[in-house]
Amino acid sequence: MVDRQGAAPTRVGQGRLPSPAAVPSGLAPLMDCIYLDNNATTPLLPAVWEGMRPYLCDVYGNPASSHRAGRRARQALEDARENLAAILGAHPDEVIFTSGATEANNLALFGLFVSPGHVVASPLEHPSVAEPLRQLAGEISWLPVSADGAVPVSVLPGLLRPDTRLVTAMLANHETGAVQPVRALVEAVGARAPFHCDAVQAVGKLPVHFHELGVTTLALSAHKFHGPKGIGALLVRRGAKLRPRTYGGHQQRGLRPGTENVALAVGMALALTLAARDAEERRARVRLLRHSLLEYLRANAAPIVLNGPEEGGVPHTLNLSFPGLRADAFLMALDLAGVACSTGSACSSGSLLPSPVLQAMGTHDEVLRSAMRFSLSALLTPEEVAEAARRIAHAAERLRRQASAG
Repeated sequence: MVDRQGAAPTRVGQGRLPSPAAVPSGLAPLMDCIYLDNNATTPLLPAVWEGMRPYLCDVYGNPASSHRAGRRARQALEDARENLAAILGAHPDEVIFTSGATEANNLALFGLFVSPGHVVASPLEHPSVAEPLRQLAGEISWLPVSADGAVPVSVLPGLLRPDTRLVTAMLANHETGAVQPVRALVEAVGARAPFHCDAVQAVGKLPVHFHELGVTTLALSAHKFHGPKGIGALLVRRGAKLRPRTYGGHQQRGLRPGTENVALAVGMALALTLAARDAEERRARVRLLRHSLLEYLRANAAPIVLNGPEEGGVPHTLNLSFPGLRADAFLMALDLAGVACSTGSACSSGSLLPSPVLQAMGTHDEVLRSAMRFSLSALLTPEEVAEAARRIAHAAERLRRQASAG
């Protein structure tokens, strides 16, 4: 059983922060909601909140100030940096704190792309990578994708050119959970171009070692592993040439100037420390939860189609299509049934267009337009997942019945 010391229940609004009495009118806790959208964000662990709180209330000095209050804040900030580096296989001076993964990805892409030229990228990338690439590159060569959501290493050398300025591929996909062969891709590129990796859906869920991966830069975000929103990091390999996106301060070697948020940095480091401590137990627990959810829906909500790997991916992610249903209508039905899930990335959930990730995998149109993402956490109980599965199957049956009657 996962150590739930300081662990917030997955049902939205329960737990110690905030207490129900402290919730403003109109923001009452969703006591009957089973939360299956953990790829979008995870509940903040109360233990992480308790670790952050002194740096919001008591140790409030500016970490750039020379007096005692500033030095205390600076020490906490550098301790957080060292802890993150140790867990992620990096040097402390390679850790740049950002406001989250979107900023980290943009800082890496705009910072590494130092002159006009060609880019090689995976078509599976999150919008915070795909959109900057479209702003930057005159020409992009997209890697092919297999039916289970992986990019083949063998194709990459043939796409590289003398004017290739950047290569990028994520580590774990946000929609399917497929893990990409990043280390092998980096070896195929060699010294011909810098390599950026969006590892947001991998850090805190899988072992990630920056130096062993060999990438130039790597992005992560705290709220994907039960840390606070508003804080992430970019790991930048020593010796890499990275142009800053903002100017006006000496902080973080001028690569990301501005006063650092000490409390959020402390929270991110603590959340990752807890994730690393409990890593094997969490993964084993989530793997069982995923298996039980998938098997129940196969038995009770057929036909369904699994988008992504059966095994071997990040177990927290389960992408399923329900042929005969429209994803937007199904999403609303599940919300009314008290199941929080999504149709894809939270950063593109307002779009009515089909998922670029599933399109890249060659998914058939009916499967593409009925795809739902259920993303899990070790804080879920088997009872919650069983109840969620029952609600999902019931909603699918009802919508299919209505469609056939119409």
